[in-house]
Amino acid sequence: MIAISAAQRLRPGGQRCNTNWTTTLSGVHPDFATVRDWPVRAGRDFTPQDIRASAKVVILGQTAVKQLFQDEDPIGATIRVKSAPFQVIGVLAPKGQSAMGRDQDDVALIPMTTARGYIVGKSQVQSDQVGQLYIKFDNSTDLKDAQEQIETLLRQRRRIQPGAEDNFNVRNLAETMKARTEVLSTMTYLLAATSVISLIVGGIGIMNIMLVSVTERTREIGLRLAVGARQRDIMRQFLVEAVTLCLIGGLIGIALGVGAAAIVANAADWPVVISPAVIALAMAAAAGTGIVFGYFPARRASGLNQLKRCAANRLQLYSGVVI
Repeated sequence: MIAISAAQRLRPGGQRCNTNWTTTLSGVHPDFATVRDWPVRAGRDFTPQDIRASAKVVILGQTAVKQLFQDEDPIGATIRVKSAPFQVIGVLAPKGQSAMGRDQDDVALIPMTTARGYIVGKSQVQSDQVGQLYIKFDNSTDLKDAQEQIETLLRQRRRIQPGAEDNFNVRNLAETMKARTEVLSTMTYLLAATSVISLIVGGIGIMNIMLVSVTERTREIGLRLAVGARQRDIMRQFLVEAVTLCLIGGLIGIALGVGAAAIVANAADWPVVISPAVIALAMAAAAGTGIVFGYFPARRASGLNQLKRCAANRLQLYSGVVI
């Protein structure tokens, strides 16, 4: 085991001058940053002296800093938490969203003893009571065995009788991430299957449109053949038209997707990243659909024969479909 740290999560708001912001406040021990792999980017971390003295000091996450201080340097500034003044001594490095989509940077950390004395109140919590324990192991540790030992120890400390249900929850982040990866993989396969079905349905629609176009443009095709166009020229023409239709549809789909993502991002305050590679892949898929489903109509158009009849100064064309 590398380190262990306790935390007590609260939810009061923070205030600086006329700026108010509601964030997640946690009372922690000095080794909290080590256990969570969450270094202090600016300022300093808590010291044992801060814990012993119940110092009114606070370390802020990136979101809390942005909301309370904008572009100003927060180190040394004073904020109020439940009307109590706290000095900002540090700023955490960016952490990003959790597996559940929560903004982990919207947080404020204070010493555990300070949380008990000034925020929760000594009469409302026991001196050794904590809300959460974070434990970090090295790579050689068997996490499953360690989890069983932790559960056994907690049952003993909490005097839980054999056969009774646990009144606590032990979460293995490795298993949580594995389950999350499996869920994301399943969603990816479902979305991929849906995309393939959509491409097939759209391709069939393009093929039907092009077949109707071939039938309606028989005279045009015959005229082009009569004046020297080759069959491959006709085939290329209809393939280009099919691909163009698919690319236009792809561009409309991309525009709608980007717009929907922007609306969701603004409504839910989620970060959205539009990858150029994904856009390129979507356009390539649209072009491929046009080629695959436009081949048969193009082949049919290039197989039309023309009959040339010249009489006097007049050119008569008789076109038919080779079946």
